[in-house]
Amino acid sequence: IHWVMTRRQLIALAPALLLPSCSSGPAVPAAPEKPAEPLTGLHALYQLYTSARAWAQDLQILSYSSINISEVPHQDGKVAAWQVVFVSQALGKLRTYTFSAYEASATLHKGIFEDAPQDWSGSGKPFLLEAVKIDTDKAWETALEHGKEYNSKNPKMPISYTLGMNKGNDPSWRVIWGQSAGESSFSVLVDASTGDFMQIVN
Repeated sequence: IHWVMTRRQLIALAPALLLPSCSSGPAVPAAPEKPAEPLTGLHALYQLYTSARAWAQDLQILSYSSINISEVPHQDGKVAAWQVVFVSQALGKLRTYTFSAYEASATLHKGIFEDAPQDWSGSGKPFLLEAVKIDTDKAWETALEHGKEYNSKNPKMPISYTLGMNKGNDPSWRVIWGQSAGESSFSVLVDASTGDFMQIVN
């Protein structure tokens, strides 16, 4: 009887005996968060399109542009954030979506965010995603071939991108030396369907 009682006491005490060994170990540090990585325009656009399909099935692209964020340096053909305006003819609405690799501000959050739909009069020249076959890394290579001299004179100038019906029947990438087309004195148009050089815009 004495042996049985002692054994029961040991079993009852076992959790308490184990506690010090469990709690005395060093704390495991949390894994550091990976730095934000910029994205190519078409890679971000696919994700934005997939998200927007929950709103409308007949999506077309009205405009698309990059957003530079100082905390995430751009790479060749890659930018930290992108903004697209989709339109739906069936709904008669447009809607703006943003994708950011970095939590930049109260209005530019990390991930995909959408604004409320707005009425669309049918203005502009929307186009289908299927018409865009060339990504911004390839557009940058083509633009640089025709802008080497300007780029060498302005090596630290930010590079921006827009996608739209700039000329002809196909959408084109506008590779911009500067924060926006309005502030730039040099940009290059590249056909977004074929990757061909179109023209220099001063």
